[in-house]
Formats: sequence, C-alpha cells, structure tokens
Amino acid sequence: MAQVQALASTMNLVRCYFPAGRPNLSPWQDDPQTREWIEPESLDLSSHFPGWSSRLQCSSFLIQLQFSASSLDQESPRLLGVLIRGMNYDGERRRLVTVGDWLPQGSHLPHPAHSAELQQICRDLFKLFPSEVPLNELQ
Repeated sequence: MAQVQALASTMNLVRCYFPAGRPNLSPWQDDPQTREWIEPESLDLSSHFPGWSSRLQCSSFLIQLQFSASSLDQESPRLLGVLIRGMNYDGERRRLVTVGDWLPQGSHLPHPAHSAELQQICRDLFKLFPSEVPLNELQ
C-alpha cells in the first residue's frame, strides 16, 4: 500500500510542474531481461510529453525513486534518492541525480529555468517522503 501511495503522490507532484505530461506507470518492457534487473526498493515511472520541446530538450522523463529497503513495509517509505532522465526516441539525453551538485548532465541540457524546476521537483519529493537527508541540506 505504501508504494501505491508513493506512486500517486509522485505523479501528482510531477503533473503540477508539467501538466501536459502523460503518465506511464509501467515504463519498462515486461521481458526476461528487464525482470532480471528489477529492484524492489525503487519506484519507476515516466511522463511523456506531446512532441519535442526545445525548452525541455526531451520528449519524456523517466523518474526513479530509490527507497530504503527496510522502510518498504512501513506506511511511508524513506526516500534515499531521485534520478530523473530526460529521454528521446533515441535514448537518454540527460540525467539529474540527487547526489553531489544536483546539476543535469548529458548531451542535451535543458534551459536553466527547467533545470531549476527539476531540482525543485526533487526537493519536493524529499519533503513528501520521510528522508534521512535534512531539509536544510537539500540543494
């Protein structure tokens, strides 16, 4: 039940920032190779945008939330980190990880205002879920 609530809360948060995005709650293929790499302590979802946007520099986001394995059975799992990948038809264009400086890295970087939005989404996710990261230390 905790993961269902985490998924719904995350999708609502992303839709607040990007209302044109179309959510996909199962972004991976269901094949033997993919199932081999399943991580039960992560929550993966994506948001697809209509067409290509020069501001976004991608056509979809893949968002992965990493939770503490020991907290998955609790009412509110503890968030350890966030990975947001900007994707296009030919693969990953950039990524933002909540480790280090929280700056996007990759071949097609977003507009600076969009980078700030992505960082704010990550801060909001850390506020949404219990975390071992003190809020005053978030980028």
